[in-house]
Amino acid sequence: MLLPHTDARPGPGRADRDDLALRLARSARHRPRSAARLAAWLAQRQRANPFEVTAVPFADLTGWHFAPDSGDLVHESGRFFSVEGLHVRTDRGPVGEWWQPIIHQPDRAILGILAREIDGVLHFLMQAKMEPGNVNGVQFSPTVQSTPSNYQRTHRGARSRYVEYFLEPGRGRVLVDVLQSEQGSWFRGKRNRNIIVEVADEVAPHEDFVWLTLGQIHDLLHRPNLVNMDARTVLSCLPGHAVADGDGDAGTIGGAVAESSLADGAWQPLLGVRNWLTANKAGPTLATRQVPLREVRDWYRADDEIRHRSGRFFRIVGRRVRASNREVSQWCQPLLAPCGTGLVAFVVRRIDGVLHVLAHADLRPGYRDTVELGPTVQCTPDNFTGPARDGRPAYLDLVLSDEVRVHYDVLQSEEGGRFHHAVTRHMVVEVGPDFPTATPPDYTWLTLRQLTAVAAFSYQVNIEARSLLLCLRALR
Repeated sequence: MLLPHTDARPGPGRADRDDLALRLARSARHRPRSAARLAAWLAQRQRANPFEVTAVPFADLTGWHFAPDSGDLVHESGRFFSVEGLHVRTDRGPVGEWWQPIIHQPDRAILGILAREIDGVLHFLMQAKMEPGNVNGVQFSPTVQSTPSNYQRTHRGARSRYVEYFLEPGRGRVLVDVLQSEQGSWFRGKRNRNIIVEVADEVAPHEDFVWLTLGQIHDLLHRPNLVNMDARTVLSCLPGHAVADGDGDAGTIGGAVAESSLADGAWQPLLGVRNWLTANKAGPTLATRQVPLREVRDWYRADDEIRHRSGRFFRIVGRRVRASNREVSQWCQPLLAPCGTGLVAFVVRRIDGVLHVLAHADLRPGYRDTVELGPTVQCTPDNFTGPARDGRPAYLDLVLSDEVRVHYDVLQSEEGGRFHHAVTRHMVVEVGPDFPTATPPDYTWLTLRQLTAVAAFSYQVNIEARSLLLCLRALR
């Protein structure tokens, strides 16, 4: 059972908050080792811990079977997760009704990062973790990335290292603790506990873990597929002082990000942002109904995959895994494999000299509350070619055009524990002062300070926007 955390000292007052702000800013400016050296360390850990991921047909997916009554793909233990069917109806968007497979994982995982001051600078304990679906095998991950099925040892393997810091009260000062959603198109009602705990005492070292500053993590974000999705979502929940260039000139993008993260001068008050998001949560009709996987229309099950008749969207595939540094050394599991590279993008604009991002009220069938604040664009562009071109998302063509100034364009991985080679192109593009501030009703402008404030609460900002928020903070 997850126990409530108590701080090692009294709850944060104004002085504590100011102190944390200064410490985060100092950590964001500190880079004792280059991204190249850290990438080399990660590659060395991958060589030291060999693994093998092999495609297998469903018949050879040990421990998994299709339930005879529903056709759902389930584990023999009744734990971990299942692949079920979903029927969706909505009055928003170009498609009003569809059926799809979806992952159902009721367990709330711990995505936990330990923090500690080293030589007067706040560091974060990151893990070189292999996931079977990672496009490059091993990535920088949270200290703990574990479901109850893992840390309660349903798999009869080893206990997750350092998990006691996030399960036992009084082990440290809590800097972040919030339940956050995951991909609303691929998960049904999925949520994880995003938590950062600062400790004062030394932590037992391990060769697969390394202490990094925020500045080093920001540098790694400029390289593809090095910082995993779970690390990005946890770190995005830090206060807005965790920016790369807090002392920068507002004329540079790094300085503009810092000013937008810390200062006032928003186009609308925070209450206006909350009102916009609440109205969009209350407005659209979205009805979802769990259905047996075998009854999902337009999807077909072959010996080695479940796929859509169009060849678009995603597939469900089986994999056998052998790994030398995981809690168990071998296992089988299904993975969701997207058909194409995703794209998430924030359009940014300076309004009265302050950088604003254009956010979208994003509706997905797997969200617990219908709509969450998302990026300006969030899609798989390959799904909107040919006959589907009329349904292209708003602003997609703008983001991909030469009318914008590109500040960030890096491929980042989605979570490799459930998705196979899921890669999303992350972009931040800026438009000029002549770009209109008027938007459709499901879009709005807000500062990074406001975005950070909204992200501090559960089920308000989607995982794609949180990932982009961290990338924005890494701009210099």
